[in-house]
Amino acid sequence: MGPLESLTIIELAGMGPGPFAAMLLADLGARVIKVDRTDADSQFGLGEKPFELLNRGRQSIALDLKTEAGRSVMFAMAADADALIEGFRPGVMERLGLGPDEMLAQNPRLVYGRMTGWGQDGPYSAAAGHDLNYIALSGALEPIGELGGPPIIPINLVGDFGGGGMLLAFGVLAGIVEVSRSGQGQVVDAAIVDGAALLSTSIHMINAWGRWSHERGSNMFGGAAPFYSVYECSDGRYISLAPCEPHFYRQLLERLDLAQDDLPEQYDESQWAAMKQRIADRVRTRSQAEWCALLDGTDVCFAPVLAPFDAPRHTHNQQRQTFIEVAGVVQPAPAPRFSRTPGEVSRPPARPGENTVDILTQFGFGRDRIDELLASGSVVQAAAPD
Repeated sequence: MGPLESLTIIELAGMGPGPFAAMLLADLGARVIKVDRTDADSQFGLGEKPFELLNRGRQSIALDLKTEAGRSVMFAMAADADALIEGFRPGVMERLGLGPDEMLAQNPRLVYGRMTGWGQDGPYSAAAGHDLNYIALSGALEPIGELGGPPIIPINLVGDFGGGGMLLAFGVLAGIVEVSRSGQGQVVDAAIVDGAALLSTSIHMINAWGRWSHERGSNMFGGAAPFYSVYECSDGRYISLAPCEPHFYRQLLERLDLAQDDLPEQYDESQWAAMKQRIADRVRTRSQAEWCALLDGTDVCFAPVLAPFDAPRHTHNQQRQTFIEVAGVVQPAPAPRFSRTPGEVSRPPARPGENTVDILTQFGFGRDRIDELLASGSVVQAAAPD
């Protein structure tokens, strides 16, 4: 019963950012119906096990969109939906006869969300690519790394999920809000390269001030500052320290027993490397657990660096229920949080085609017509799991 419970979203099955956007919408209460291929298997070959977490919270219908009957089902669903999400290369949906023109003709209020890496136009639009390529072109990758070293790949969080899926979910919701004023749907062109560039707005701001160093690893938030860095402990684990403000920095120096030493001014960049070494030497004298005991809950801007699978066991995350368990699988909880209409994971990931008959019934198809569609192979109902 989340804040989006009145919305119906049609999602064309894909990988990565598209499913993530659909997951965000489903977590907050939207009815999201995933359209799988009739020959679809589990995305990662995991069969019936509920491990495909990006597909949580929605039902699945299996359609053959290359058949007229399969497309007729898509048109029927889109006629009663608020938005559609697809993540194919530009032109694929048009070749299927399911492009924006055709779908908006069925439902003029439809928001048509398109997730791509390069965008719907431009010299690269028809080329293959992945997260790494998109963040490279956007300018988001080049500054990430250590001084004198190459760019470091930030997994695929900046592009696929931050600049891609988040941007698509935001764009689709913005389009739906606009429909409430104009009564007219439109296309949302969410490109990962655009979203990753948008995430780097603050870099362009700092550069405009003349304060950005173009040498990798030499900016304050890029690892150069001793008061904004990660340090190794005696047990090989790490802690993060980020007391940018002078009063927080003073508290850190006191906790490290460095406050009485003859130290340079905090923002004297010429002394940052030497000061970073002094802090590193001090941090290496204790284990991560010992630093947690000393620094937890203080204003030194501290947190232990946790592995993704250790994070659910941390006291703070446990108290806030930042992670939940669904169908035996630990996973991040829906976010953000709402005081009156909280989001929830309504169901574990569905097998492709698991809910085909149910969905057809929901959209007004009679039993005889459903049987015809099943017999033709244009739709497939997956067998119930054992």
